[in-house]
Amino acid sequence: MSHPRSYAAEDIDVQYDVRRCIHAAECVHGAPSVFDPNRKPWVDPTQGDSDLIAKVVTRCPTGALHFTRKDGGAEEVPEETNTVLIQPDGPLHVRGDIRVETAEGEILLTDTRVALCRCGLSKNKPFCDNAHQENFKDAAALGAVNVIEASGETSSLTILAATDGPLLLNGPVSISSAESEEITTEKCALCRCGHSSNKPFCDGTHKDIGFESSTA
Repeated sequence: MSHPRSYAAEDIDVQYDVRRCIHAAECVHGAPSVFDPNRKPWVDPTQGDSDLIAKVVTRCPTGALHFTRKDGGAEEVPEETNTVLIQPDGPLHVRGDIRVETAEGEILLTDTRVALCRCGLSKNKPFCDNAHQENFKDAAALGAVNVIEASGETSSLTILAATDGPLLLNGPVSISSAESEEITTEKCALCRCGHSSNKPFCDGTHKDIGFESSTA
């Protein structure tokens, strides 16, 4: 992972990680005086109210933006329910108390917001880098899944990026389609090769097509 750049103001600092940005533009629309891509530097927290900046930053679906309050205001906390929202022709937007790990147990990221690749083409796997815009098409419906009910033993969501395989989710999570279909489960495997016939869930196709999870 890259090191985020920090932009300072008296009441609040904003951190930006360029490698996780997919230009969703929630920040630009929410606080254009603070987030202006036509200006250098493009982030200037001195140009807005700290409460508004904090609110807008949390709209960023990838976690590329974060903030640190210096005025005693509330810091961001994970949402009570871990959620995965499937984006049509795009990534998985995940929110909650999230930890992303490699198959070897290395912690890649702990965060409240992240966008995960499901087209198989990202150069920043398991994170989205907008490679889906080339030719990935999927309506973001919910395929069939055997639901494992949440046990209540944990509130956090661990996402393990299996080597040359799917995203293995362990922890209570609600998964929603673009049409607001929803299932709640504690364990499932989500496709990240882009070719499953049961998206967003894995059906083993990654083995048949020789999917490689390396970002090289």
